[in-house]
Amino acid sequence: MPTKNAKGREKKKITFLENITLTIDDKIVSVPNGSTVATAIFARDPKAFRRSVLGEPRFPFCGMGICFECRVSIDGIKHERSCQILAKAGMTIETDE
Repeated sequence: MPTKNAKGREKKKITFLENITLTIDDKIVSVPNGSTVATAIFARDPKAFRRSVLGEPRFPFCGMGICFECRVSIDGIKHERSCQILAKAGMTIETDE
C-alpha cells in the first residue's frame, strides 16, 4: 500500500541513478547516468576544459550551448559542446589540457 505525505499525496520513491564510466584525457571517470559531458569533465578536474588560441584557460559559461566555451572532442569528433551532450558509458573525451 502506498504511503502518503502530510498533505495526503502519495509519496514517490526516489531512485538514484547508476554510475557510468567514460574516459577523459586517458583517465577513467565515473559519473551518474544522465550527467552531461561537461559535468563529467568537472568531476575529473574543474580546470581541464580547453585553452584559447592565446593559451588562456576556457570554461563553460552559459551551460546551454550558446557560448561554445565548453568545446571538447568526443569519440574523435572535435568541437562538440559538452554542456549539451549526455555522457554515455564508454565515451572517450579529449580536452585541450
